[in-house]
Amino acid sequence: QVQLVESGGGLVQPGGSLRLSCAASGSISWFNNMGWHRQAPGKQRELVARITSSGSTNYADSVKGRFTISRDNAKNTVYLQMNSLKPEDTAVYYCNADLYTSTWSRGQYWGQGTQVTVSS
Repeated sequence: QVQLVESGGGLVQPGGSLRLSCAASGSISWFNNMGWHRQAPGKQRELVARITSSGSTNYADSVKGRFTISRDNAKNTVYLQMNSLKPEDTAVYYCNADLYTSTWSRGQYWGQGTQVTVSS
């Protein structure tokens, strides 16, 4: 069974920074893409950032230049460094992984979400 566990959310003032982490555990053979999505109250879940197995990245226009996604393959962990945070970044942030399990079954997995609140 695969689990994704996020950490690092919290309350921060506008202009501040947070670093989210997502650790994957379980019977995993290979990761394809890993990413972060977010969902604000009353809005649809949206992609924030994605990183491929080769390290290529893409970002939502709203976070380009402020957020950085990275991964540590040895630790099965993906990170999201968030700088210059704005109130509109307030949302629940979800980690996502497209991976192959130990039986080479491919699937999409999600973490439980971590709240990020940007407010003075």
